[in-house]
Amino acid sequence: MSSTPWDVGYIPYKHAQMHPDKTAIIFEDEPYTYGRLNEGVNRCAHLLQARGLAKGDRVCVLMLNCVEFLEIYFATARLGGIFVPLNWRLLGPELEYQINDCEARFLFFHDSFLGSIDLIRYSLKVEEDKFIYLKNGGPQLPGFELPDCPEWAEEYVKVVADHNTLAPVTAEPVLMSDPLAIVYTSGVTGDPKGAVLSHEQTFFKNFQIGSYTDACPSDMLIAQMPLFHSGGLFIVATPALNSGMTMVMRRGFDPNEFAEDIQRYRGTIVFALTTMWRMIIESGKLDEIDVSSVRCVVGGGEKTPSLMFEELSRRGLHMQQGFGQTENSAMMVMPKEDIYRKMGSIGKPGYFTDIWIEDKSGKRLPPGEIGEIVAKGPTVMSGYWNQPEITKQTIVNGALHTGDLGYIDEEGYFYIVDRAKDMYRSGGENVYPAEVEKILLNHPDISQVAIIGVNDVKWGEVGLAFVIPKEAGQKISIEEIQGYLKNKIARYKHPAKVKMMTELPLTATMKVKKAELKEKYAGFKN
Repeated sequence: MSSTPWDVGYIPYKHAQMHPDKTAIIFEDEPYTYGRLNEGVNRCAHLLQARGLAKGDRVCVLMLNCVEFLEIYFATARLGGIFVPLNWRLLGPELEYQINDCEARFLFFHDSFLGSIDLIRYSLKVEEDKFIYLKNGGPQLPGFELPDCPEWAEEYVKVVADHNTLAPVTAEPVLMSDPLAIVYTSGVTGDPKGAVLSHEQTFFKNFQIGSYTDACPSDMLIAQMPLFHSGGLFIVATPALNSGMTMVMRRGFDPNEFAEDIQRYRGTIVFALTTMWRMIIESGKLDEIDVSSVRCVVGGGEKTPSLMFEELSRRGLHMQQGFGQTENSAMMVMPKEDIYRKMGSIGKPGYFTDIWIEDKSGKRLPPGEIGEIVAKGPTVMSGYWNQPEITKQTIVNGALHTGDLGYIDEEGYFYIVDRAKDMYRSGGENVYPAEVEKILLNHPDISQVAIIGVNDVKWGEVGLAFVIPKEAGQKISIEEIQGYLKNKIARYKHPAKVKMMTELPLTATMKVKKAELKEKYAGFKN
């Protein structure tokens, strides 16, 4: 790893030097210049210094999207601290685990989450003078007022106000190889693991995503991903600001507002995940707005139905789907010219990532054979926080074992089959639910679907399909599902059971929590 003295905190600082009056962020329709953003970062850095932040100390943030979130992030980077964004959908015990696992010295939190923190604060290792409260500034429900700052915390806007707007002087240099952030995985099995991301890895991701999108300072990015997740912070916000473009940001995702922002701000780069695109299309807003300014659409996922590409294409939006993980964000993307020629593929590896397919013995597999997707390059995480053994199992000889199963074709395009842990065996045959789900998502009456394997006396395991219909209250029988799959996929891959749902449990990136479904419906019978 490099030992060059440089850090991610330089991003707002350098742009403030070069073009201080250029708009960096438009947050809830209020513009923030690079100069203003940098001043906020510097004030926050001086606050952290005054409260005793040392290089390597962890700074946790439990906040909705806002400019202050980014101020704390860049300020922590400038001082060599380690930034830890927390998923605000987590419950008290889950938050307690992550805050204590990383041994946080600081905790910044929005008023919306005061109740969660108050319940666990006596169990936290955070020091008494390092709880910092912020108002989220969003609309309030009638008759419901968010709480004021408690006596055991201090209000950010007050404690940061008098600090210097000039760049801080660090006690020791921050190196490119130093850790920048710990981002916890969703913890599908066991406790969540904290992926450690360095400054150097983050810069390489900036370069890689910039190459995907041909990013330049004149771009206007429209995205509403949560900043606490690696996608929002390391695929959207950091690369966007690194390139000097303007980013339109909201507290949270709203499909109508997202579509309107494309027209309102003449968006040139648009980013949304598959589930988000589904909601945007269903809102009908895309048919009411002008999207002619858009030149790049990034998002999707391994289960993006072909029908969605067609729906977007009909409106002049050509989506390049990508593939990545918290441990190695945006490792590949579909070239724009091959979106329709290679439908179903997740594209080719980025410039700074080498990817191949490997069997269980470590042998590289030829085109067409299914195995684990393995990646190597400067965008791979440093390891898991305080988990040396799991790190050794995941990163072998510098190569990240993703846990995803896939294959390549003769032209070097990659295809995902499924997560290794989601595969089940029916009658001795491997079944990859994602393969079946992808077909069912094109069913005219199905809005969302997830399939898991459940125990069966005859076959060992069979598929259970959880279906959300497009029309509320609509019933779709297992016979209808099997009939739709006939002649499209082998019979042994057909689910044997179906359960109608009104919603599915989702992670922050809109992926179905299959472990939760498996636990709840292990003994399900039609």
